[in-house]
Amino acid sequence: MIVYGSVVSPFVRKLLGYLGEKGLSFELKGVGIGDPDPGFRAASPLGKMPAMDDGGFLLADSSAIIQYLEAKHPEPPLIPADPQQRGQVIWWEEFADTVFALCSGKMFFNRIVAPKFLGREGDLAAAALAESEELPKLLDYLEGAIPASGFLVGDRLTLADLAVASPLMNFRHCGTVVDPAVHPKIAAWSEAILSRPSMAPWIEKEERMMAKVLAA
Repeated sequence: MIVYGSVVSPFVRKLLGYLGEKGLSFELKGVGIGDPDPGFRAASPLGKMPAMDDGGFLLADSSAIIQYLEAKHPEPPLIPADPQQRGQVIWWEEFADTVFALCSGKMFFNRIVAPKFLGREGDLAAAALAESEELPKLLDYLEGAIPASGFLVGDRLTLADLAVASPLMNFRHCGTVVDPAVHPKIAAWSEAILSRPSMAPWIEKEERMMAKVLAA
């Protein structure tokens, strides 16, 4: 199986963590924004990452890929069968992929992607507004929602944890780190999720890459 994407994408990061937790073998083929790679463009007609080629079956979008893989490889289950827990996992993935990733994207794109990768100035006012107005509300909500178990749904690791923790890396690349004095549950939970063997090697790789990008 080939996965197309960049390790700095929260959607790709979520999928990589999912694949690691499932123990599935794959090759990550790095692609960038608007990449003309023919395999990537065939798998992702809209040019968005991640995309997948699983023995000739092509599919794009992290949520679609994960639903496909969960049906094909049900063990260990990362999307619960219990109706209420399944609904909660779907909600948290939606939260992660829309409002949380959108907020991180405003900061990451305008402060890093635009100037460092696209060679143009980003909208720094939009990034500042996202950090000052949007992010605190989202973190306050998440802080109040993390159970004592340390997992978002069902007292065990699910897709929800991988999805919601992933955008936090993009905030971190922008210099915005969760303050354990203000959001102690998020700080402890995110550290536990992002340091899992399924996530940690990829995060180390992207941190090395981002260090070079930011130093240039």
